[in-house]
Amino acid sequence: MTKKSNVPAIRFKDFTDTWEQRELRTAATFSKGSGYSKNDLKENGTPIILYGRLYTKYETVISEVDTFVDVQPNSVYSTGHEVIVPASGETAEDISRASFVAKSGILLGGDLNIIVPDDYINPVFLALTISNGNQQKELSKRAQGKSVVHIHNSDLENVVLLYPKYEEQEKIGEYFSKLDTLITLHQRKCDKLIQFKAAMLKKMFPQNGADKPELRFKGFTDAWEQRKLGELMEITSVKRIHQSDWTDSGVRFLRARDIVAVSKNEEVSEPLFISQEKYDEYSALSGKVKIGDLLVTGVGTIGVPMLINNEEPLYFKDGNIIWFKNEDRIDGEFFYHSFNGSFIQNFIKESAGIGTVGTYTIESGKKTPILLPTQKDEQQKIGTFFSQLDTLITLHQRKCDKYKSIKAGLIRKFFP
Repeated sequence: MTKKSNVPAIRFKDFTDTWEQRELRTAATFSKGSGYSKNDLKENGTPIILYGRLYTKYETVISEVDTFVDVQPNSVYSTGHEVIVPASGETAEDISRASFVAKSGILLGGDLNIIVPDDYINPVFLALTISNGNQQKELSKRAQGKSVVHIHNSDLENVVLLYPKYEEQEKIGEYFSKLDTLITLHQRKCDKLIQFKAAMLKKMFPQNGADKPELRFKGFTDAWEQRKLGELMEITSVKRIHQSDWTDSGVRFLRARDIVAVSKNEEVSEPLFISQEKYDEYSALSGKVKIGDLLVTGVGTIGVPMLINNEEPLYFKDGNIIWFKNEDRIDGEFFYHSFNGSFIQNFIKESAGIGTVGTYTIESGKKTPILLPTQKDEQQKIGTFFSQLDTLITLHQRKCDKYKSIKAGLIRKFFP
């Protein structure tokens, strides 16, 4: 390895020395966690870190833990100096992840490799480089070479560690810890808003066929009415379009999985389109979706709604997506959020027969019950309230994703 490869693309001011290189076995001591699984988790007790946390939360520094257990004999506790690496995972990339446990007294589960670095290695820096540097690639290769995806301390001991002087390690660790704090901040705000929305859906929509919700806006007291959607609007699909007519540009073409992605604020993978000519031809036969209409998934993850809120032309996969032609009979935002409520979702699951696996058909759509305020003004207030919540959730999720993207880009430049 040349000296040039031991220097990162970006450095903090006044740091110019070449990074050193050594096997991790000469710079740390190694041990394992002990016992415990998801089945041991309690609402209260002693805080614990299980290995799955590392490849779901991707934290560089763990200072707070929200999982608890009753203590078992021979347990292993953190001292506030450990870097932990999961010993198993679903993919090689998952388990070549590390976090620094910055607090003492936390139980460390049995499927965790524990590294305590020597004094000249900053633990936050070590967690970063194991998770993101050449070391991460090296560990992934080791895991991929096995029939079962595991990483042992013997693998970690052989990792070739590249590191600068401690002061530079510390600055790098502090910088990325601040980025992680921003990511965590927006993720927590997003999660809290999602929980608040779920609670409000239960309170602001009647449950189990009740004629009034638990919580209402001031001035509304009338009982709600229950109707079947087939009594209120046309429920249909579109004329089938052939796969050979799909294109890479033109009028947007939706699949059920695209609606699911949109509902999760995720990017649609491999988006599809049809030509303007084909759209004009087929929509002349089936009609065009309008603002306030609802498209609902009928296969895969069933019962996921998508509200049409603009006049952009689109077409969709017949049979896989059910089209509720609202025609402004129900406030669009209220209609959308009603569909996400437990009253309609429970009906969809029951009509499918086997949970969320099955199909949601046009006939089921016609029989779907909905609870409605008799006053359109109340529908609009409820719809607007939940749409504003969705906007806040999306805002924080986008900020979270933005900082994650910034971190991923900078990581590649801060490590050789």
